[in-house]
Amino acid sequence: MTLPPIDARRARDLIARFPGLPVLVAGDVMIDRFIVGRVTRISPEAPVPVVHFQTEHVRLGGAANVAHNIAALGGAVSLIGVVGSDAAGARLREQLAATGVTVDGLVEDRSRPTTEKVRIVTERNQQVARVDYERDADVDGEIERQIVARIGRLGAGAKVLLVSDYLKGAVTRPIIEALVELKAAGAPLIVDPKIPHLACYAGATLVTPNHHEAETATHRRIRTDDEAREAARDFRARAACDAVLITRGEHGMWLSDATVEGAIPAVAREVSDVTGAGDTVVATLALAIAAGATMAEAAVIANHAAGIVVGKFGPATLTRQELADTF
Repeated sequence: MTLPPIDARRARDLIARFPGLPVLVAGDVMIDRFIVGRVTRISPEAPVPVVHFQTEHVRLGGAANVAHNIAALGGAVSLIGVVGSDAAGARLREQLAATGVTVDGLVEDRSRPTTEKVRIVTERNQQVARVDYERDADVDGEIERQIVARIGRLGAGAKVLLVSDYLKGAVTRPIIEALVELKAAGAPLIVDPKIPHLACYAGATLVTPNHHEAETATHRRIRTDDEAREAARDFRARAACDAVLITRGEHGMWLSDATVEGAIPAVAREVSDVTGAGDTVVATLALAIAAGATMAEAAVIANHAAGIVVGKFGPATLTRQELADTF
């Protein structure tokens, strides 16, 4: 079963409501650094390419990319996460502030570095290697208490709550429980999950596993719409959440909740890089729901947003006009 497409006028009206909508994002913030160069030969020292440096650029990653996407679409976003006392943390704060993201929710943990992924890529966007700077142990003690306190302070006025879990330590059961408490006051809770934390997400409004995560969680193979439907139902039961949206790459999405379920076909685009596409999906979902969209309408709008960013390199954002123009 395929969900009906959203009326173009209705979609553009919802997108026009995005500016100023308050969204709280909690999760694993990170920096994505790209070192770009040209490869013309293999090293005589080892069977690896020699990359002649050309340029370097930095992007916001993880929960920071989710927040950046919300800000780029006009939302008023507050971000909660953990950074180290280091240059990468300072750079991350500066970039977030420059994009209009409130950074009062960032907690400094001197025991860990700011999560940073350094990718060495060719001028043709082919990745040669990646170096990760991180400590992915769960936060606890005073750091965890500070995060919970910031959720209570910054999340009170949010229309939607969003968790971006990358298994880097900033998402723990007490932190999810604090967000579920806020959800009880009326703000839907969206979770971009990692399967080892599946039991922590009980009570969430919507969980958005990708194809492989849904297969892992349910021990089911997903190759057809029928298999996607059964996996989504199973996932909802296992996660104890209200709704599930499985993102399936070139096969689109599958939405399942108590009132509606069905496929959302992919928006045909030339794919450049899928990095960060899931961040764009949850960011757009959050704003669409905050704007008054139904779950199905929000999923269709988010699907259009994903179709735009996969045509861009690295973690990317889009504008309201770009999104509206697809309808």
